[in-house]
Amino acid sequence: MAAKIRVHGWVRRTGIEVTGWTCVVVGCAALVLPGPGLLMLVGGLAILSQQYAWARRRLAPMKARAFHAAAIGVKTIPRIAASCLCAFAVMGCGVVWTVQPGVPAWWPLESRWWLFGGSATGISMVLSSLIALVLIIYSVRRFRGKPPPAKTAIPEGG
Repeated sequence: MAAKIRVHGWVRRTGIEVTGWTCVVVGCAALVLPGPGLLMLVGGLAILSQQYAWARRRLAPMKARAFHAAAIGVKTIPRIAASCLCAFAVMGCGVVWTVQPGVPAWWPLESRWWLFGGSATGISMVLSSLIALVLIIYSVRRFRGKPPPAKTAIPEGG
């Protein structure tokens, strides 16, 4: 019985490690590639914070700043409308990227540079815009009409 509990604990810890670090690495890559980089990075830190105190220390100020920014972002109707418009524009670009229309006559570069990355790039753009729209809806429901949460400073030594 004790061996079964030890194996279960090892599997859980290993699963947390692999999932957390995968999210952190993919999030770092998505900071420069199409995708929700910061969201993945914070998600990875949230998962790793179950195991590591350093991840908990890094996560707390990031979460506070993200909530503050979300509250400021939905403070006015024009900000909400602009955010939604941008999300739909990215989604439209993702659809075009996925469909891969032919190279137009005005394109100045080689045809291989037209919508490079293929449909995977387009799909990641559509998914990113869907995530953005869900986060906008969440922010409106949670923060709209309420004072923004306070930003916290990064603790010394962290």
